[in-house]
Amino acid sequence: MSGLTLSKQAATTSHEASAGKGGMVSQYLIFSLGGELFGVATLRVREIIEYGNLTTVPMMPSFMRGVINLRGAVVPVIDLNARFGRARTEVSRRTCIVILEVQADEDTFVLGIIVDAVSAVRQIDGTQIEPPPSFGTRIRADFIDGMAKINNNFVILLNLGKVLSVDELSMLNGTGGDAPRTTEH
Repeated sequence: MSGLTLSKQAATTSHEASAGKGGMVSQYLIFSLGGELFGVATLRVREIIEYGNLTTVPMMPSFMRGVINLRGAVVPVIDLNARFGRARTEVSRRTCIVILEVQADEDTFVLGIIVDAVSAVRQIDGTQIEPPPSFGTRIRADFIDGMAKINNNFVILLNLGKVLSVDELSMLNGTGGDAPRTTEH
């Protein structure tokens, strides 16, 4: 898998075309992680790339696997499994990095998440989405936008703005308020 770019126009068009049929229909990228299925809105997905060429950065949180050079831009890469308090993702030939745009206040951050495998892009009707459970999942409830049932399996729909706190996003962008500053004399 060399790389896949998702069309935002296609996601918007399908959303608008089916919005009048009772429930709102949105497109989600479905991927597996630690034996579970997760989904993120395709409007936030920039592309999917093959896992590799990660540069580790010292003194970063354990879920921060490193950075990649994406066409000249430095993009931080998060191990989503480790972010959820689990073991680090085991790299296989299907492991890939999903490049996302995450909104925090007025800022937009580009970052990658490591996933076990990408399975599909699915349209999910709003009537198929249940609210997040208050218990029974192994990740924080505020990380979850909802639970969708697809082919007798639950897909956990992630709230990307909450998966990383604003403070962590600022730290990844190098603008953390408590970061030490140096001055030249």
